[in-house]
Amino acid sequence: MSDTTLRPPDSAAAAPSTTDTATTSTTPADSSPAGTAAYPPRRRARWRALLLRLHFYAGVFVGPFVLVAALTGTAYALTPPLESWLYHDELTATSPHDPLPLADQVRAAQDAVPGARVEAVRPAPEPGATTRVLFAAPELGSSESRTVFVDPGNAAITGELTTYGTSGVLPLRMTLDQLHRNLLLGEPGRIYSELAASWLWVIALAGLALWTARRTKRRTGHADATRGRHPGRGRRATLRWHGRLGVAVLGGALVLSATGLTWSAHAGENIAALRTAAGWSTPELDTSAGHPGHAAGTEGGSADDATAAHAPARTVNDVLAAARGAGIDAGAIEIAVPEAPGAAWSVTEIERSWPTQVDAVAVDAATGEVTDEVRFADYPFGAKLARWGIDLHMGTLFGRPNQAALAALGGGLTALTVLGYRLWWQRRPRSAAFGRPVPRGQWRALPPWAVVGIVAAAAAVGVLAPLFGLSLLAFLLVDVVVGRLAARRRSARTGG
Repeated sequence: MSDTTLRPPDSAAAAPSTTDTATTSTTPADSSPAGTAAYPPRRRARWRALLLRLHFYAGVFVGPFVLVAALTGTAYALTPPLESWLYHDELTATSPHDPLPLADQVRAAQDAVPGARVEAVRPAPEPGATTRVLFAAPELGSSESRTVFVDPGNAAITGELTTYGTSGVLPLRMTLDQLHRNLLLGEPGRIYSELAASWLWVIALAGLALWTARRTKRRTGHADATRGRHPGRGRRATLRWHGRLGVAVLGGALVLSATGLTWSAHAGENIAALRTAAGWSTPELDTSAGHPGHAAGTEGGSADDATAAHAPARTVNDVLAAARGAGIDAGAIEIAVPEAPGAAWSVTEIERSWPTQVDAVAVDAATGEVTDEVRFADYPFGAKLARWGIDLHMGTLFGRPNQAALAALGGGLTALTVLGYRLWWQRRPRSAAFGRPVPRGQWRALPPWAVVGIVAAAAAVGVLAPLFGLSLLAFLLVDVVVGRLAARRRSARTGG
């Protein structure tokens, strides 16, 4: 049968997605008036046919992006225990002595990396852990630091590694993080992950609607059209597993899509603008109010500048004490050394597990005065939600249970995508290499008001998430071209 063969909606095969509904078609909509003739005129059937078409498109074309994101995300979620073992020497303090003053630990790190500028210090968060001293390194990428690990008890250097981001991930997870984010291709590679996030929620919700429609049909006593046409149990079993698994991972898929878009390259900027307009931006700490002439960590990177060892009021110890006195009480904190002369130091809680501790204060190193503060309790609700969502996405909000749930979710999305392609394969005619597509022209069966509403909604989402809009337009253009070519071939065969 040709790609334009018409079939009732229940017989369409499934593309990769999150439901037990089948859809499979690689070609967008037929311009032929006959494109909807075989479909029943019922309103529910019209909508279902269009959803089948959408479900197919998103599944077949975006499925590979979702698959890669799921595999790399699963690997990232499973890595923390492996990383703890792999970098045990750097992360473990073995000295039995009480911790030395933090300034002495920083000075020991500076001696190991002479001439480098100290960016930040992360005191050992618990007994048995090492202190991290982060240095600027021009040869490293954005958000990467050259980090020296120091045993707090004797200031011995336990190792040196490149770390990344606020979470301070080590080289293994840093590589997996970049693989998940951009396929190790830099900024251009972020297109892949943004496409996956932009379409995942569409696949999930369309699939849920189709799965619900199928269950409703079964409850009302209508037979499943696929049973008569496909008496074997293979495809029906795949369809059943596809649907059950899709429903199981639906909530997680929506969360991953929303949080992924939050920090994506293009949609992320628009979401940030909306949050700003709604007053939901994350408050920023003001570090501009330091004491002129007493900034530490200037470009020279000397011990006097980076740790202010010869001026007690400017020592990292006093900055830490001032922050502790101002209520910065988390075990995991980062003390950021200012670059600009006269700027204040910042001390920020970086404990992202529940309950979230991300309070921050700015400290004038010359006077020990707290010049500004930002409290998580004062965040707008939208900013709190974004913080929790990102930490949940990264597996830090609830620790190991969070990581286990992410690994299970990633495995579920992987299996779901594979099952979707299997459904497409199982639906293929004996003479074809691939499964039959859902017929074109499903939109023609809808009332005009529905078409206008769909176009308006797609345009709005496309403006917010540009890669979604551009890819949707690309699909439609391909569909028009394929439809025209198919019409010409039919015309040539009939002599018209």
